[in-house]
Amino acid sequence: MLTRRQIFKTGAATGLLAVGSGAAIALGTTGAASKAVAAEQMFRVPLRVPRALRPLRTKGRSIAGFTDYDFYRLATREVETTILPGTTTRMRTFNGDLTPVIRATRGRPVVIQQVNELNVPFSMHLHGGHVPARFDGHPNDENLPESSRVFVYPNTQQASTMWIHDHSHQAHAENIYRGVAAGYVLTDEFEERLPLPKGQYDVPLYLRDGKFAADGTLVYDMEDFMDRPTVLVNGAPRPFFEVAARKYRFRLTNTSNERAFLLQLGEEGHEMTHIASDGGLLPAPVATKTMEIWPAERQEVVIDFSRFPVGSKVVLRNLIGYPGEPAEVMRFDVVRAADDPSSVPDVLRPAPDLGTATVERKFVMSFDPATGHHLINNKQFDVNRVDLKPKLGDTEIWTIENTDTKFGIPHSLHTHLEHFLVVDRDGKAPGPSEAGLKDTITVMPGKKARVKIKFTDYTGKFMYHCHLMGHLTMGMMGQMEVVD
Repeated sequence: MLTRRQIFKTGAATGLLAVGSGAAIALGTTGAASKAVAAEQMFRVPLRVPRALRPLRTKGRSIAGFTDYDFYRLATREVETTILPGTTTRMRTFNGDLTPVIRATRGRPVVIQQVNELNVPFSMHLHGGHVPARFDGHPNDENLPESSRVFVYPNTQQASTMWIHDHSHQAHAENIYRGVAAGYVLTDEFEERLPLPKGQYDVPLYLRDGKFAADGTLVYDMEDFMDRPTVLVNGAPRPFFEVAARKYRFRLTNTSNERAFLLQLGEEGHEMTHIASDGGLLPAPVATKTMEIWPAERQEVVIDFSRFPVGSKVVLRNLIGYPGEPAEVMRFDVVRAADDPSSVPDVLRPAPDLGTATVERKFVMSFDPATGHHLINNKQFDVNRVDLKPKLGDTEIWTIENTDTKFGIPHSLHTHLEHFLVVDRDGKAPGPSEAGLKDTITVMPGKKARVKIKFTDYTGKFMYHCHLMGHLTMGMMGQMEVVD
């Protein structure tokens, strides 16, 4: 029987801390040695601003019907790199980089040759991407060691922040934990016309946690997901970032296997402006003092540092860390004055009309202590089983129910292919921060959420699953086949 001792520990020995838009996280304890390592590294290294990759070419032979496209090569490989100062850590990466970024433009395809130089399978998935089934990273399409596969991303969807990670059948959780992730920022003319911060003032921040030994070794134990007290931002442990006294756009992506963040700027809770979530811009900006972000989610905020005198140091904190570990995530050091032509408009991007739903479905998410499996509708994942067959062009309502009240386990649901709109949570309309397109939603024990989803453009087999990677590994995934 596959079990996770921490599931029982969190359920039996702790309560739940409610946060944000109705979500919560269980609290527990962590190991003293790993917490000490985490505390020693605070604010010692600068933030690494992710490197934007340049295409190797911009046209070539016809691939999936395209001859004009941006062509990249992403090789998954292990490298020795510095994470903790004075040590080296063996990490799994794309091209040897910690979270490189592809910047793409709506309407211009991206073609990626993914080469697997790891000794485990890899199936590349563009999280948030609206792509044909053969390019989605299905577990049956694993790229075996020493082989390669070509992926085509048409980029027909609206601008949003996405990311690339593994979706292989068994190695996915460890591959993500050991560092294989890339950013994918899609822009379009609509968004470019807005006066939001741009260029060097538009900064991706990739958040995750990890457990490091004193010698820099990254320790992986799927069972001890609460003993990962080192928070990394763009691969740097609790870094500092020198900023000008002006507005910045931060694209937050949670690449953790299981950790959630409830971010607060400073102990006072300085205001941030929430402008976008998984599927792109919100209908209108939302002033907030906290920002909740669960595994795989993206949230975008604008922070105005002009309110702080030059010389100020402002700490971004996590309000739902585990007891005994540092709350600090990173520090912003205001080092210079600067002109600022940017602004946040009162209206951003209206939510799309997904039409009237003609189908309703229910997804019950639960943990079975007898088998140690996480289930959707009492079934664990079977790659040879199709669980539902949505029709192309149909709009559906999905009710997502978390019945894990005994152990206090949160679950999320991530849909491949399509984004959705949140209809309600326990019968109550979503707040303005959930008014835009989403592809990942977290539902707490004993709670329900309803979402509206429309299937367009592509037929074939796609996944839906919990994005707490331990839950996914233990069976919490289903397969849908979109049919014409």
